[in-house]
Amino acid sequence: MNPKGCMILELPKVTDTRGNLSFLEAGRHIPFDIKRIFYLYGVPTGQMRAAHALKTCEQVLIAMSGSFDVIVDDGSRKDGFHLDRPDCGLYVPPLAWREINNFSAGSVCLVIASEFYAETDYLDEYSEFSRTVGGTKT
Repeated sequence: MNPKGCMILELPKVTDTRGNLSFLEAGRHIPFDIKRIFYLYGVPTGQMRAAHALKTCEQVLIAMSGSFDVIVDDGSRKDGFHLDRPDCGLYVPPLAWREINNFSAGSVCLVIASEFYAETDYLDEYSEFSRTVGGTKT
């Protein structure tokens, strides 16, 4: 069972002889208004990104190129997702711990966020996250 609220979003894909085109629209394919977009790239082999939870920000992660794994934990359930298609994304709700690892060479992780960056929105210590959500794991 997926962590609470976490889900794979299938994005539209238009294919013809010229190649593929995918698109996304806020409120239609992305379940929130988009306030920030950023991307991770050039991640060295063996490095992990994220390792935090966000108090209010919702995110969608998309593998624009290459692949990577995302571990999501809601304090009670933990699951892993392998992202390797630019026509699907992983919705990560607020108060979900996430770790991104196993980046393939040349991979690009696009992150679409519901909030502007705010350092105070981050829970960077797992113990603090667990206390916040009343998790059953330590």
